[in-house]
Amino acid sequence: MKVLYCTSESIPFIATGGLGDVSGSLPQALRQRLIGCRVVMPLYEEIPHNLRSNMKFITSISVPVAWRRQYCGIFEAKYDGVIYYFIDNQYYFKRNGIYGHFDDAERFAFFSRAVLEMLPYLDFQPDIIHCNDWQTALVPIYYQLFYVQNEYYRNMKTLFTIHNIQYQGKYGTEILADVLGVPNDAFSLLEYDDCINLLKGAIECADKVSTVSPTYAHEILDPWFSHNLDGILKERSWKLSGILNGIDTKHYNPETDPEIYAPYSAENPADKAVNKQKLQERLGLKQNADIPLIGMVTRMVSHKGLDLVRDALDHIMCNSSIQFVILGSGDYEYEAFFLELQDRYNGRLVACHGFVPELSHKIYAGSDMFLMPSKSEPCGLSQMIALRYGSIPIVRETGGLKDSIQDSGNGTGNGFVFQNYHSEDMVHAVFRALEGYANKEGWAILVDRALKCDNSWGRSANEYIRLYKQMLK
Repeated sequence: MKVLYCTSESIPFIATGGLGDVSGSLPQALRQRLIGCRVVMPLYEEIPHNLRSNMKFITSISVPVAWRRQYCGIFEAKYDGVIYYFIDNQYYFKRNGIYGHFDDAERFAFFSRAVLEMLPYLDFQPDIIHCNDWQTALVPIYYQLFYVQNEYYRNMKTLFTIHNIQYQGKYGTEILADVLGVPNDAFSLLEYDDCINLLKGAIECADKVSTVSPTYAHEILDPWFSHNLDGILKERSWKLSGILNGIDTKHYNPETDPEIYAPYSAENPADKAVNKQKLQERLGLKQNADIPLIGMVTRMVSHKGLDLVRDALDHIMCNSSIQFVILGSGDYEYEAFFLELQDRYNGRLVACHGFVPELSHKIYAGSDMFLMPSKSEPCGLSQMIALRYGSIPIVRETGGLKDSIQDSGNGTGNGFVFQNYHSEDMVHAVFRALEGYANKEGWAILVDRALKCDNSWGRSANEYIRLYKQMLK
């Protein structure tokens, strides 16, 4: 079986979020299971020079973009056993930043068309084209409109994965023919709520649609989660499935992680305490192993549950002895709030703004608990990373958080879970966790259980392989 994984970003080349992590990890896991998986992505200007220097030029072709044709260079590189193809066009991709440009619709229309146009020029004919998010939504659309009857392409199948349904690729209807090159008689494929909606078109045209957790696949059928796409998803629910993401357990490994202060593992957990003490020292917190330390590494935006934290954190700080550290950036109102509380609880609460990868690893390793009170969370990786480092998650029951964290109240779970999106419910979960922490023997058992959780890509890769095989029947 051959799979072409089509993505707008991938570690180690360039990444802005979870899609980049997935695109860098899942293809490797598939290849380890003897699936011939290769990746295609744009050749962005901001890809580091040391990675660009290892690319080799394959060929150049001319790609149709509506009424015009554009140069397309095809480059190839190999990284950790996976072959990557890079689509080059300096007009579209020689820019600062990979998203947020005025012509993103045209840029990713070019990329999507180039993905299909390049295939006859490669020594690789995929059985499955696996597309991800709105930036590659036009691949299954173009396939159905222009390629499905071509003998070379006829037996290929397309899978479209929704990583976050909030981002849909919505544009005015005037770009249909002039920019996207979609004929007017196919307008109904992309039209939704009086605009062009690329995500909707992919849902219509792909053979299968997946999301990044089973619970999220169910949630997006509900208007509260779907950002107005529940109607089309309900009509096409037979296409839909949810597969929980994994994490790169080599990169996130407390036994070998060079970013943390001292290595430890489930077999030798003692030095987790060293990481806590060193983190407390670095952040100017009182160095005391008995004081529970709660960590957050997050974007400071409302759907991450920051409004619950804002409503409740003062109460938690006043009614407990906890230390609290948050790392992230985002909306000014939340950044200002945490800076204000840092002044109010000097020596107990620290707000670190920005994203500092090495510090994030130290927070995972040094914290006792990890707070994720998300309003919505398609999958979430932070709770899995926290488990990997023995930091016990406190989460709201939504999306991938529900699928990966089970409440420890019954004696078998790996975290503390609350259901309702309400600050009082979050506070109750936090204080249940603090009660658990006070029981040192029981807490050690919970940490051991967390360290032994398997959130590797192996499980997820096996589920994707089953889905691929189902598509080819």
